Amino acid sequence: MARDSKVWRCGKYELKFDRPRIMGVLNVTPDSFSDGGEHLDTDAAIAHGLKMLDDGADIIDVGGESTRPSFTPVDPDTEARRVLPVVQALAKAGAVVSIDTRHVEVAKAAVRVGASIVNDVTGFTDPRMVDFVKESDCGLVVMHAGEVADVERPRTHTEVQLDTSAAAFMAQKAREAEEAARALGATGKSKRAAKAKLISGMVQPLQPQLPFDAPAPAADAEQAAPAPGASAAVAFDATDADAVSASVEDAPSSDDLASVMARSGATAYNGSRSAQLRRFTLPDSAPIMRRVMGFLSDQARALIHAGVARERICLDPGSGFGKEANEDIVIQRELGKIASLGYPTLCAVSRKRLVGAISGVANARERDIATFGVCLGAIEQGANIVRVHNVAGFAQFLNGFWAIARPQPRRAYVALGSNEGDRLENIRTARDLIAQIPMTCVSSCSRIYESEPAYETDQDAFANAVIEIKTELAPLILLDELGKVELQLGRDRSGKAKANGPRPIDCDLLWMDNEIHGGNKLRLPHPGLGERDFVLVPLEDLMHNPARFFRYEGIDVKEPEDRVGHVVAELGTL
Repeated sequence: MARDSKVWRCGKYELKFDRPRIMGVLNVTPDSFSDGGEHLDTDAAIAHGLKMLDDGADIIDVGGESTRPSFTPVDPDTEARRVLPVVQALAKAGAVVSIDTRHVEVAKAAVRVGASIVNDVTGFTDPRMVDFVKESDCGLVVMHAGEVADVERPRTHTEVQLDTSAAAFMAQKAREAEEAARALGATGKSKRAAKAKLISGMVQPLQPQLPFDAPAPAADAEQAAPAPGASAAVAFDATDADAVSASVEDAPSSDDLASVMARSGATAYNGSRSAQLRRFTLPDSAPIMRRVMGFLSDQARALIHAGVARERICLDPGSGFGKEANEDIVIQRELGKIASLGYPTLCAVSRKRLVGAISGVANARERDIATFGVCLGAIEQGANIVRVHNVAGFAQFLNGFWAIARPQPRRAYVALGSNEGDRLENIRTARDLIAQIPMTCVSSCSRIYESEPAYETDQDAFANAVIEIKTELAPLILLDELGKVELQLGRDRSGKAKANGPRPIDCDLLWMDNEIHGGNKLRLPHPGLGERDFVLVPLEDLMHNPARFFRYEGIDVKEPEDRVGHVVAELGTL
């Protein structure tokens, strides 16, 4: 019930979580750890984003700066020129687009051209980013980026010792020593000396703890590889990219995140914070979860106090950002605690080091199957959104699991139309075939109406009806099944057929409970729903005041005189 009741307001969209939502990763970069350079070309990036939508993605997360271990920071101008045309094209196709950036200039420009979500890997620690989003209506992803939380936003509250374990006690003392050293202005060797002095007399670990800035052992092969050469700049005829060159004097240092990720890559699978011998397979979860949950809840509260609506905030524990594999695994196992804070929760583990540690797969591109398993575990813990590279594979995996584990009939409306052959018989046969679709039933039918042809007026009048169905299929799977019904009744969907021309049957998926979708294959709600009289009039047989209902859903419903395909007669019952 808690999962189903969460809502994420992202600009003009409202995402609901009666099923997990899929966020597709679109890296418009030359050096991302698993797919760097594949989508740096603008056209290739747009095509890949549209394909992910058609494969089942609910959100496309567009990023123009790699944040892999040992990444090279990118200036806002370069990042903007990479991402803005992609964001604009996908938003125009009806997609819910997230901009993955830590630069306020890029976030502003992306929202102007259609982005609905700002995914800030530094967790909105930049006051200028907070100033921007509090005046916007976009959704926010607040991520915990390891030490960036401490570097860019020192903690002001007093931490409470919640347990008495030796590991937690050591961790607490280490934090106190670090804070004292920072207050004294110590760095490097002197900082470690100050820490040693402050914790002297305590029980020492059996194995010396590695310093966090120790020389880096070899990281994963895909992370250590040099970045491909930079491509030519992508032309984008807009002022947004040029506007990104505003002053950044007040922003946190761009080296902070780069330093954290460089050390994160260096820690490999046996990082500094848990190098000592332990009695258990994983480090104590209490100090790890205090650190992560403390930052996320503090940042969410600060955003709300700044004027951001609670329903706009989503939390991401930041797998791989300033954390070693053991810590990430602890966080994934305890994700239910983050979900219990009441905000939508994002799981972003796709192909990352913790997946490699669990699966033993060194090549990031080959970690998708293990990624699906980790994501499923996160969903069971309460994750609402999963961020993945392989959308087609994960959508298939999730649809299979959800069909068996989560019985969930949902309401949908399908419009039926015909103006070739026996029109009424075609509509009745289509209804019967739809009732035979697996996990689907027809629950109610409108009467059959005759209407003027819309869009292409030089053809015979149409017979139209709308049916209400209950289905447990995912929208794209249901759409494929409706296409099979059309083919069975002789509908030609090839490129040879005239658009909006004569047809024996038309099965349009109009609307589905809690579903928003963009792309070339399916748009939900149907983009023509609010202007078609031959749809809205039959809907009056199925619901009270459909115009008011769909306007509440955010659809522009036109007045009767401004619609197309006006109903002219009633032909009988369906």
